[in-house]
Amino acid sequence: MYKNSKNAFKVAKEKIPGGVNSPVRAFKSVDGSPIFFKNGKGSKIIDIDNNEYIDCISSWGPLIFGHCNKDIIESINKAVHSGSTFGACTTIETEMADKIIEYVPSVEKVRMVNSGTEATMSAIRLARGFTKKELIIKFSGNYHGHGDSFLIKAGSGAFTLGLPDSPGVTKNTAKDTLTAEFNDLGSVEELFESNKNNIAAVIIEPIAGNMGLVQPDKGFLQGLRKICDKNNAILIFDEVMTGFRVSRGGAQELYNVIPDITTLGKIIGGGLPVGAYGGKKEIMNMLAPEGPIYQAGTLSGNPLAMNAGLTTLKMLNEEVYNKLEDISNKIEVGWKKNIKETGTDACIARVGSMLTLFFTSKKQVCNYNDALECDTKKYAKYFKFMLDMGVYLPPSQYESLFLSSVMTDGDISKLIESNKIALEKLKYE
Repeated sequence: MYKNSKNAFKVAKEKIPGGVNSPVRAFKSVDGSPIFFKNGKGSKIIDIDNNEYIDCISSWGPLIFGHCNKDIIESINKAVHSGSTFGACTTIETEMADKIIEYVPSVEKVRMVNSGTEATMSAIRLARGFTKKELIIKFSGNYHGHGDSFLIKAGSGAFTLGLPDSPGVTKNTAKDTLTAEFNDLGSVEELFESNKNNIAAVIIEPIAGNMGLVQPDKGFLQGLRKICDKNNAILIFDEVMTGFRVSRGGAQELYNVIPDITTLGKIIGGGLPVGAYGGKKEIMNMLAPEGPIYQAGTLSGNPLAMNAGLTTLKMLNEEVYNKLEDISNKIEVGWKKNIKETGTDACIARVGSMLTLFFTSKKQVCNYNDALECDTKKYAKYFKFMLDMGVYLPPSQYESLFLSSVMTDGDISKLIESNKIALEKLKYE
């Protein structure tokens, strides 16, 4: 069933470290061999063995309109025939900036970069330069890309592989990153108290998506805003995942909390590599060439990504989000029913079209420690059952599903039916 993928992986491992260009793709946490894909259309993807799957990852979020959306493809084709890159200014960059400013409540000015990691690294440098302070606070299980400052008790692939702290990160870099507990304002206050006048910023995934989907408790984000204001620290929302996904204005619109800086990615590239960070004018004006804080990028504002991203953003409307909510809610309700009927120790977390099924006896996963207690071995078996039935899920318990607006009623039915069969099989494992 997966013969060609297994052979392709064998060859890849001889040429590429671990055979993959991003660790989670290696399927290590599900004790498997990665699938190699050749094409996708709408909600479906096809591997090199010609197996078809319902795609529940959407390239980890960007493909909110599914694979090969005709309008996005046309925008890329049109752009490439005018020139793939100039390393110089184009008006499409300003159009993109204008649209982001229009949609995202916190953003008054924005700079484009090439990845979410670039965005978060740049946001931290900007916060340090603006405040003239050195320390940052992040949260256990939150992932902000692979920058050195962020690989301290990190989520995503670092969490999945059991590598919360990476070799190569110096002790001096690590000591500048303080770690608080998600949904625990007391842990944040303690860090500010013990490091008075030296904390530049608090960076957070307002909805954590890299230890599985973990929602903020009521008042948690509002409390962070107050703590940062009290201590003259910058509040950074990492909305690389949640931006334009959980609502058009992101998590900050959903929870009505306005950060000082917001990082973006994924959806704003329409499926092409992209990142951005933006915020208050007084902060953003500190960036070179206007201010003294340096950040640059040869391919930043690339016209292909700008055209694909702008086309995507223009397509986002109330109808799209209503459809996403309807699709996601049906899957959540169906899976919860299956969990109850099969007597499975599991719970589901969902915000909009982001969703995680946790194998745990807890009613809700609220933080990093709760996530650590989940049954990853059971998830690995569940993943394999679903894969064999033509459902492509994240190859890790600690990653969120990203559903697309092009999923059909047939897709929804299959996802619910396959989930029921997989949970039933787990009872006999």
